[in-house]
Amino acid sequence: MKMLIAFFRDRTGATAIEYALIAAGISVAIVAGVNSLGSTMGTKYDTIKAAVQ
Repeated sequence: MKMLIAFFRDRTGATAIEYALIAAGISVAIVAGVNSLGSTMGTKYDTIKAAVQ
């Protein structure tokens, strides 16, 4: 039982896990932003292409 309590009180590696979760959240936000921007830019380029033709 003491080993189990010691395991849950051990904070080693907690910071690395927190940084990994933050990095994952930032990555998801970047991917969502780039995807949205790509869709918007595609629409703009299609509009410009239609106006030129």
